[in-house]
Amino acid sequence: MLPWWEILLRLGIAALAGGLIGLNRDLKNKPIGMRTLALVALASAMLVAHADHSAASDQLSDPASRVIQGILTGIGFLGAGVIMRSGNRLEIHGLTTAACTWLAAGIGIVCGAGQWLIVGVALVITFVVLIGGHPTERVLHHLLGGRKDERSSGAAPED
Repeated sequence: MLPWWEILLRLGIAALAGGLIGLNRDLKNKPIGMRTLALVALASAMLVAHADHSAASDQLSDPASRVIQGILTGIGFLGAGVIMRSGNRLEIHGLTTAACTWLAAGIGIVCGAGQWLIVGVALVITFVVLIGGHPTERVLHHLLGGRKDERSSGAAPED
């Protein structure tokens, strides 16, 4: 089993890296942001940490691997259903919700595997991103000269 600090390091750096990429995209007026990409990177890292642990202990069978692949593919379609585009090309809502849907599926998979430490660390990072992400985006937009639109006023167009 991976030690807690390694799980925190892997998942934390993934969320940070995804968030930084999302910040760049957001500052360039692209329709995706910090929270969405932080959650997608976190979910990806969590699933790889699960697979890495399972491979080391021979717990992940071939049928389980196929089930996991099917779940993640199917959830991708479900998440796509919550994304809405308004009249303006940049007015997209539901990306963070779609990322949360995919992340929740990943957490369910890791719960099913009984890897509670990975689940716990992922949940803590998830709520840090979801609760602290929007205020952090506003501050960074102000400091880095991002666009002055609904994101500066407190609305969350990405959700």
